[in-house]
Amino acid sequence: MANPKRILFTGGSGKAGKHVIEYLLAQGHRVLNVDLVPLDLEGVDNLTVDITDSGQMFNALTSYANFDELEPGTGVPKFDAVVHFAAVPRILLVPDNETFRVNTIGTYNVIEAASKLGIKKIIVASSETTYGVCFSDGETNPDYLPVDEDYDVNPMDSYGLSKVVNENTCRAFQRRFGHDIYALRIGNVIEPHEYSNFPGYFENPAVRRRNIFCYIDARDLGQIVDRCLSTDGLGYQVFNAGNDTNSANIPSKELAERFFAGVPVKDDLGEHEALFSNRKIREVLGFVEEHDWRKYVSG
Repeated sequence: MANPKRILFTGGSGKAGKHVIEYLLAQGHRVLNVDLVPLDLEGVDNLTVDITDSGQMFNALTSYANFDELEPGTGVPKFDAVVHFAAVPRILLVPDNETFRVNTIGTYNVIEAASKLGIKKIIVASSETTYGVCFSDGETNPDYLPVDEDYDVNPMDSYGLSKVVNENTCRAFQRRFGHDIYALRIGNVIEPHEYSNFPGYFENPAVRRRNIFCYIDARDLGQIVDRCLSTDGLGYQVFNAGNDTNSANIPSKELAERFFAGVPVKDDLGEHEALFSNRKIREVLGFVEEHDWRKYVSG
């Protein structure tokens, strides 16, 4: 690889993180995984850290990744980038206030430490839930389709709200320090083995309504993160991280009419174009989908 980076990755032991780290390692990057549970993956370094403790985050970001970095005798190398995925991953795992506390304070600590230590590339996991459909009380329609990054995000749940706060934290620190901070509104993450669920989605597409029918293959998410790492100079940016099409085998306009009746739809919507728009990552980052569900599912 022409430009391998030394990356601190928080939350790499989670569902999405482990696949993204595997992708980054394959691209030649060095990754230190900061998590409460180590990731058992060849080539990754691990450090057990509580992101809600600011001191631990500053310490982790000034740490050796492993013993080999002691050998040159030139001190601790500097991280080139931080990728922050660590979080309580949804509502209804811990009380709402704990979800909000961990996600907002943890993100503040990570971004503050990275910014003050002069790390000029920070990528933060935001969420599809910011659009206020996923964890809404009752059935909620988006304001328009496809939902894009200009949408006025307005969730009513503690998780989605924590992600909106985190995006504003990104924006504030980018304004203060001038570094690149990109927030990824990550769609419903699909691991390779989970394509076995898709025939059930086709039989009962309503189960995907709260996700706005989005999905992101965990390996394609790795590509998106890597493209963020290699794309410099954009300042503060928000990107939807989703695949090109919907997790449904119904044309997009029919899907919208059936499940989001009355919601305005842009006229140039492609036949199977995702209602959770990924145009920006394709146009700005050069994302090229590699894992369309049609490669793995018939129907």
